[in-house]
Amino acid sequence: MNGEDETKLDYALRGKAWKVYWLLLKNGHPMSVREVQRALHFSSPSVANHHLEQLRELGLVAKQDIGGHYFLVSQVKIGVLRHFVKLGKLLFPRYFFYAVFSTTFFIFYLLFLMQGFTRENLFILMFATIVSALFWYEAIRIWSLRPF
Repeated sequence: MNGEDETKLDYALRGKAWKVYWLLLKNGHPMSVREVQRALHFSSPSVANHHLEQLRELGLVAKQDIGGHYFLVSQVKIGVLRHFVKLGKLLFPRYFFYAVFSTTFFIFYLLFLMQGFTRENLFILMFATIVSALFWYEAIRIWSLRPF
């Protein structure tokens, strides 16, 4: 995908279309217009249909011939999606894994490796605290940018 296509998608995936795309990405299975409407609390099925068709025209979603359910055919990493990792039906900010990893090793160090309060240990404590706090801050900040 070139820069122009990415800019076009970034502009098109805003507001309710972004919420519909996120829902389909998160669920991982085909959804009907009514399911999308109910899940996102849209005022009518036609609003959901409009945004699903908009996503279909962008080439991100396809419609099943039988049943008329919509499903993702293309996953894009634009905007805030660049910072998320999908595991099954769950989407996590990438920084979440960094935060868990750094915090786990910090706790391991505190419980098993630290022997007294030497200058080196205090430096390691300060460094590990700052690194873990930064990763948790970024994970929470990115999490707050999701559409719902």
